[in-house]
Amino acid sequence: MMITFYDCASAPNPRRARIVLAEKGVAHETVQIDLRAGEQLGSAYRQINPQCTVPAMRVIEDDGSALVLPDNAAIAAYLEARFPDPPLMGRTPQEKAEVASFNWRMEFDGLMPIAEALRNSSPAMVDRALPGPVNYPQIPQLAERGLLRVQRFFAELNEHLAGRDFVAAGQMSIADITAVVAVDFARIVKIKPDERHPHLLRWRSAMAERESMKG
Repeated sequence: MMITFYDCASAPNPRRARIVLAEKGVAHETVQIDLRAGEQLGSAYRQINPQCTVPAMRVIEDDGSALVLPDNAAIAAYLEARFPDPPLMGRTPQEKAEVASFNWRMEFDGLMPIAEALRNSSPAMVDRALPGPVNYPQIPQLAERGLLRVQRFFAELNEHLAGRDFVAAGQMSIADITAVVAVDFARIVKIKPDERHPHLLRWRSAMAERESMKG
Protein backbone atom coordinates (compact mmCIF):
# COMPACT_ATOMS: atom_id res chain seq x y z
CA MET A 1 0.00 0.00 0.00
CA MET A 2 1.17 3.52 -0.83
CA ILE A 3 -0.22 6.66 0.82
CA THR A 4 0.37 10.18 -0.50
CA PHE A 5 -0.68 12.95 1.85
CA TYR A 6 -1.38 16.42 0.43
CA ASP A 7 -0.44 18.89 3.13
CA CYS A 8 0.22 22.54 3.86
CA ALA A 9 2.55 22.90 6.81
CA SER A 10 1.18 26.29 7.86
CA ALA A 11 -2.54 25.42 7.73
CA PRO A 12 -4.61 24.04 10.63
CA ASN A 13 -6.82 21.51 8.82
CA PRO A 14 -4.05 19.32 7.38
CA ARG A 15 -2.35 19.40 10.78
CA ARG A 16 -5.28 17.40 12.14
CA ALA A 17 -4.64 14.61 9.65
CA ARG A 18 -0.87 14.82 10.22
CA ILE A 19 -1.41 14.15 13.92
CA VAL A 20 -3.70 11.19 13.18
CA LEU A 21 -1.07 9.72 10.85
CA ALA A 22 1.62 10.23 13.51
CA GLU A 23 -0.48 8.76 16.35
CA LYS A 24 -1.07 5.64 14.27
CA GLY A 25 2.48 5.47 12.91
CA VAL A 26 1.32 5.22 9.29
CA ALA A 27 4.07 5.47 6.68
CA HIS A 28 3.30 7.93 3.90
CA GLU A 29 4.72 10.37 1.40
CA THR A 30 3.92 14.07 1.77
CA VAL A 31 3.29 16.62 -0.97
CA GLN A 32 3.14 20.25 0.15
CA ILE A 33 0.47 22.44 -1.42
CA ASP A 34 1.22 26.18 -1.30
CA LEU A 35 -2.05 27.80 -0.22
CA ARG A 36 -0.61 31.30 -0.17
CA ALA A 37 0.31 30.96 -3.83
CA GLY A 38 -3.15 29.54 -4.62
CA GLU A 39 -1.79 26.17 -5.69
CA GLN A 40 -4.94 24.48 -4.36
CA LEU A 41 -6.92 26.31 -7.05
CA GLY A 42 -4.66 25.25 -9.93
CA SER A 43 -5.63 22.65 -12.50
CA ALA A 44 -3.09 20.09 -11.29
CA TYR A 45 -4.43 19.96 -7.75
CA ARG A 46 -8.05 20.19 -8.90
CA GLN A 47 -7.52 16.86 -10.65
CA ILE A 48 -6.55 15.38 -7.30
CA ASN A 49 -9.15 17.14 -5.16
CA PRO A 50 -11.88 19.12 -6.94
CA GLN A 51 -12.85 20.64 -3.57
CA CYS A 52 -9.60 22.67 -3.81
CA THR A 53 -8.86 22.12 -0.13
CA VAL A 54 -6.23 20.44 2.00
CA PRO A 55 -5.76 17.92 3.37
CA ALA A 56 -6.34 15.20 0.83
CA MET A 57 -4.93 11.71 0.75
CA ARG A 58 -4.39 9.32 -2.16
CA VAL A 59 -4.22 5.63 -1.37
CA ILE A 60 -3.06 2.87 -3.68
CA GLU A 61 -3.96 -0.47 -2.15
CA ASP A 62 -1.90 -3.63 -2.56
CA ASP A 63 -4.32 -4.89 -5.21
CA GLY A 64 -3.70 -1.76 -7.29
CA SER A 65 -7.01 -0.09 -6.55
CA ALA A 66 -6.83 3.60 -5.78
CA LEU A 67 -8.95 6.12 -3.95
CA VAL A 68 -8.71 9.77 -3.00
CA LEU A 69 -9.90 10.95 0.40
CA PRO A 70 -10.73 14.66 0.01
CA ASP A 71 -11.15 15.87 3.60
CA ASN A 72 -10.41 15.25 7.27
CA ALA A 73 -13.58 13.28 7.87
CA ALA A 74 -12.79 10.76 5.14
CA ILE A 75 -9.11 10.54 6.06
CA ALA A 76 -9.80 9.91 9.74
CA ALA A 77 -12.50 7.33 9.00
CA TYR A 78 -10.25 5.45 6.59
CA LEU A 79 -7.22 5.46 8.87
CA GLU A 80 -9.27 4.34 11.87
CA ALA A 81 -10.71 1.41 9.92
CA ARG A 82 -7.47 0.47 8.15
CA PHE A 83 -5.18 0.96 11.18
CA PRO A 84 -7.38 0.38 14.24
CA ASP A 85 -4.59 0.55 16.83
CA PRO A 86 -4.34 2.80 18.66
CA PRO A 87 -8.04 3.65 18.42
CA LEU A 88 -8.75 7.37 18.07
CA MET A 89 -12.52 7.16 17.70
CA GLY A 90 -13.37 5.06 20.74
CA ARG A 91 -13.75 1.33 21.22
CA THR A 92 -17.30 0.68 22.37
CA PRO A 93 -20.45 2.06 20.76
CA GLN A 94 -20.83 4.46 23.68
CA GLU A 95 -17.25 5.70 23.40
CA LYS A 96 -17.53 6.10 19.64
CA ALA A 97 -20.67 8.19 20.06
CA GLU A 98 -19.07 10.38 22.73
CA VAL A 99 -15.90 10.96 20.69
CA ALA A 100 -17.90 11.79 17.56
CA SER A 101 -20.06 14.26 19.46
CA PHE A 102 -17.15 16.06 21.09
CA ASN A 103 -15.12 16.09 17.89
CA TRP A 104 -18.02 17.85 16.17
CA ARG A 105 -18.20 20.36 19.02
CA MET A 106 -14.47 21.08 18.74
CA GLU A 107 -15.02 21.75 15.04
CA PHE A 108 -18.23 23.73 15.26
CA ASP A 109 -17.49 25.71 18.43
CA GLY A 110 -13.72 26.01 17.92
CA LEU A 111 -12.31 25.73 14.42
CA MET A 112 -15.28 27.19 12.57
CA PRO A 113 -15.53 30.50 14.47
CA ILE A 114 -11.76 31.00 14.25
CA ALA A 115 -11.92 30.53 10.50
CA GLU A 116 -14.98 32.78 10.42
CA ALA A 117 -13.09 35.56 12.23
CA LEU A 118 -9.98 35.21 10.08
CA ARG A 119 -11.54 34.78 6.66
CA ASN A 120 -13.98 37.65 7.08
CA SER A 121 -11.35 40.15 8.24
CA SER A 122 -8.00 39.36 6.61
CA PRO A 123 -7.08 41.63 3.65
CA ALA A 124 -5.41 38.60 2.07
CA MET A 125 -8.75 36.78 1.94
CA VAL A 126 -10.95 39.35 0.26
CA ASP A 127 -13.42 37.35 -1.84
CA ARG A 128 -12.08 34.15 -0.24
CA ALA A 129 -14.30 34.10 2.83
CA LEU A 130 -14.86 30.36 2.41
CA PRO A 131 -12.40 27.69 1.24
CA GLY A 132 -13.06 25.78 -1.94
CA PRO A 133 -13.41 26.47 -5.65
CA VAL A 134 -16.01 29.28 -5.35
CA ASN A 135 -15.19 32.84 -4.29
CA TYR A 136 -17.37 34.43 -1.61
CA PRO A 137 -17.16 38.02 -0.28
CA GLN A 138 -16.25 38.82 3.30
CA ILE A 139 -18.92 39.74 5.85
CA PRO A 140 -17.27 41.82 8.62
CA GLN A 141 -20.06 41.08 11.11
CA LEU A 142 -19.21 37.39 10.91
CA ALA A 143 -15.64 38.20 11.95
CA GLU A 144 -16.95 40.01 15.03
CA ARG A 145 -19.26 37.13 15.90
CA GLY A 146 -16.45 34.64 15.36
CA LEU A 147 -14.25 36.34 17.96
CA LEU A 148 -17.05 36.19 20.53
CA ARG A 149 -17.59 32.50 19.79
CA VAL A 150 -13.89 31.72 20.22
CA GLN A 151 -13.85 33.35 23.66
CA ARG A 152 -16.82 31.23 24.68
CA PHE A 153 -15.18 28.11 23.25
CA PHE A 154 -12.12 28.63 25.44
CA ALA A 155 -14.25 29.15 28.55
CA GLU A 156 -16.42 26.09 27.93
CA LEU A 157 -13.50 23.84 27.01
CA ASN A 158 -11.68 24.92 30.17
CA GLU A 159 -14.71 24.07 32.28
CA HIS A 160 -15.16 20.72 30.55
CA LEU A 161 -11.51 19.72 31.14
CA ALA A 162 -11.70 20.23 34.92
CA GLY A 163 -10.74 16.84 36.36
CA ARG A 164 -10.22 15.32 32.91
CA ASP A 165 -7.06 14.33 31.04
CA PHE A 166 -8.82 13.98 27.68
CA VAL A 167 -11.71 15.66 25.92
CA ALA A 168 -13.85 12.54 25.45
CA ALA A 169 -14.30 8.96 26.64
CA GLY A 170 -11.36 9.11 29.06
CA GLN A 171 -8.81 8.46 26.31
CA MET A 172 -6.77 10.14 23.63
CA SER A 173 -9.01 10.64 20.64
CA ILE A 174 -9.62 12.64 17.52
CA ALA A 175 -11.56 15.09 19.71
CA ASP A 176 -8.31 16.00 21.48
CA ILE A 177 -6.58 16.40 18.13
CA THR A 178 -9.24 18.77 16.81
CA ALA A 179 -9.25 20.69 20.09
CA VAL A 180 -5.45 21.12 20.10
CA VAL A 181 -5.48 22.43 16.55
CA ALA A 182 -8.33 24.83 17.36
CA VAL A 183 -6.64 26.19 20.49
CA ASP A 184 -3.36 26.73 18.65
CA PHE A 185 -5.03 28.16 15.55
CA ALA A 186 -6.82 30.79 17.65
CA ARG A 187 -3.53 32.66 17.97
CA ILE A 188 -4.01 33.87 14.42
CA VAL A 189 -6.95 35.95 15.66
CA LYS A 190 -4.96 37.01 18.74
CA ILE A 191 -6.75 34.80 21.25
CA LYS A 192 -4.77 32.50 23.55
CA PRO A 193 -5.57 30.62 26.76
CA ASP A 194 -4.45 32.43 29.89
CA GLU A 195 -4.83 32.35 33.68
CA ARG A 196 -8.60 32.20 33.24
CA HIS A 197 -8.20 28.74 31.66
CA PRO A 198 -6.10 26.64 34.08
CA HIS A 199 -7.60 23.28 33.08
CA LEU A 200 -7.18 24.06 29.40
CA LEU A 201 -3.55 25.06 29.96
CA ARG A 202 -2.83 21.87 31.93
CA TRP A 203 -4.38 19.71 29.21
CA ARG A 204 -2.57 21.53 26.41
CA SER A 205 0.75 21.13 28.21
CA ALA A 206 0.16 17.38 28.51
CA MET A 207 -0.75 17.15 24.83
CA ALA A 208 2.50 18.90 23.93
CA GLU A 209 4.43 15.95 25.35
CA ARG A 210 3.04 13.59 22.74
CA GLU A 211 5.40 12.90 19.84
CA SER A 212 2.57 13.37 17.35
CA MET A 213 2.14 16.98 18.48
CA LYS A 214 5.78 17.96 18.01
CA GLY A 215 5.87 17.91 14.22
